[in-house]
Amino acid sequence: MKYIDEFRNLKIAEKLYRLINEEAEGLRQVNFMEVCGTHTMAVERFGIRRMLPENVRLISGPGCPVCVTPKNYIDKAITLTAIEDVIVFSFGDMLKVPGTNSSLLKQNPKGKVRVVYSALDAALFAEKNRDKKIVFLGIGFETTAPTVAASIKYAKKKKLKNFFVYSGHKVMPPAMRLLAEDKEVNIKGFLCPAHVSAIIGIKSYADICEKYNIPCVIAGFEPLDVLQSILMLVRQVKSEKAEVENQYNRVVKASGNVRALRLIEEVFSIKDSEWRGIGVIPKSGLILSKRYAGFDIEKNIDLPEPKTGIDRGCICGNVLKGIKTPPDCKLFSKKCNPDNPYGACMVSSEGACAAYYRYGAGRK
Repeated sequence: MKYIDEFRNLKIAEKLYRLINEEAEGLRQVNFMEVCGTHTMAVERFGIRRMLPENVRLISGPGCPVCVTPKNYIDKAITLTAIEDVIVFSFGDMLKVPGTNSSLLKQNPKGKVRVVYSALDAALFAEKNRDKKIVFLGIGFETTAPTVAASIKYAKKKKLKNFFVYSGHKVMPPAMRLLAEDKEVNIKGFLCPAHVSAIIGIKSYADICEKYNIPCVIAGFEPLDVLQSILMLVRQVKSEKAEVENQYNRVVKASGNVRALRLIEEVFSIKDSEWRGIGVIPKSGLILSKRYAGFDIEKNIDLPEPKTGIDRGCICGNVLKGIKTPPDCKLFSKKCNPDNPYGACMVSSEGACAAYYRYGAGRK
């Protein structure tokens, strides 16, 4: 199939729906987690979660990079806007995420925060404005990390002394391993993130299958992709298998994107990292390597340590872990909505709360 409408064919969807119900008959309750935020949006948009038989439950995980960025990171980013010669560059989703007392959007009347589509845009601005310190907020998983790495290499080539990155990048497999161990969530299968998998390939999930006996299927984003991937998971559970299958093989290759992986390996080093609502996950973050430490804002500016408060009322943390769903939150769609978000899951276009709100699942 080559065109989008082919991946939304109603007759094929009905056939997959019937096959899922037939294969799932007699199974005990199984929880499958879609890890990617784009999957969450697709699942809600096309009503897939509500199509599944009662014994097949699809839950959302920590696949939204903005959502898992800890509040302390936001608070520190806000402190950067108070420095006279600093301009902060960011993806748009970050601006409305609430910190302890404010957000980047609220700090922006003086033009101290700029929205860009890529880190390279920030580097090019730094090249033309060498009297300013330009700080790019590096948020994302393995998908965006290579583009940030490329911008840092560009800055090094151009000998820019005023371009910096505040790295909040994270890598997905360690979080999936942590969730695999969580008996409360009791995951029986993962819909693996397609964009991340296009970079890292399929081998990174093999130990999840082997160690935790949990099947993994790399899924595309169209409704037929998701339905077929769920069917593949059901069949694995039914046959008591735990393997990595690649439904999205038209994009994801076994070895991933070798060039992108080399960029990440060259520019970044692995570190422990805090995930909002989950805590510190060992070896799940990326920090600039020693070779590129001159572009690390934390190593070049003495940032004050803000006093970060706890989330009150918001249950984003439990939503990200799959323990709760957005409608379980007392704030959902009442006090918390896209115009007045209490938590990151309602802010981001990939957040579970935003997906539920936008497409009406449990909306009050």
